[in-house]
Amino acid sequence: MSRSPMHSALLASLTSTLIGLLAVTVSSCASHDAADPDMPKQSAPDPKVAAALDKILAGDQRSAANRARDGYRHPKETLLFFGIRPDMKVVEVWPGPGGWYTEILAPLLRDQGKLYAAQWDTTTASQQIRDALDRFNTKLASRPELYDKVAVTALSPAPSTALIAPDASVDMILTFRNMHNWLMFGWTDQAFAAMYKALKPGGILGVVDHRGDPTLPQDPKAASGYVDQKYAIQMIEAAGFKLVAASEINANPKDDRNHPQGVWTLPPTFALGDTDRDKYAAIGESDRFTLKFIKPRG
Repeated sequence: MSRSPMHSALLASLTSTLIGLLAVTVSSCASHDAADPDMPKQSAPDPKVAAALDKILAGDQRSAANRARDGYRHPKETLLFFGIRPDMKVVEVWPGPGGWYTEILAPLLRDQGKLYAAQWDTTTASQQIRDALDRFNTKLASRPELYDKVAVTALSPAPSTALIAPDASVDMILTFRNMHNWLMFGWTDQAFAAMYKALKPGGILGVVDHRGDPTLPQDPKAASGYVDQKYAIQMIEAAGFKLVAASEINANPKDDRNHPQGVWTLPPTFALGDTDRDKYAAIGESDRFTLKFIKPRG
């Protein structure tokens, strides 16, 4: 799905933005046989799950700064699109040190399900990464009534140690804005192999990342932080997954992807500091693809 810079009139701009924000029901990006038993139908969101997410999103475990990002990250709509349920076993791959999605997923899954937080493998981590892991673990310890059942595991580039969860044991794996990192490190294949191994047959893989310009060749190292959507789909399907659907929930038509410091020029990083800060704040966070895959049965 290509996205172009927004140069049209204000009405067209607002219309495009509303479509991106409100599109919860989406069309498939690939042609699938409707009778294929591996292809789950995109049904309407469960109102009970939606209500549970509303309550968690309003919880005091979330800071005002985190809530302010909901307008770009759309956590409720994104999780409903992926089909999450409170009784699922779920892996969140590489949560950030602040656990932005963890503070939503952990309370949702605590009583009936299970959350694995697959962090960076400490045997290959720099001191900076170790510090980030310490921050994440401190966050978990700060609210045991919410986070005490989170199992912290590791995603490693070494296949022999890449055990993010027991084999074929989880219903869903979620990764938010991480694929570009694996491209930089050169171990995307290992990362998706570990996810494939952990998922049950019929399990769901949900992927969100910064969407690159489809008119440009994909940088194999993704130095700008952007990943072409078709390139991502091809790579993930090469790992054995099958695309179910793609959503425009996290689209941002204001993002032309042409920034001096790549995606990190935009909020929340603001890599240029105060230089043109108002300009980049007006663009907002990056344009993102939201892809739903399945691990085929049999």
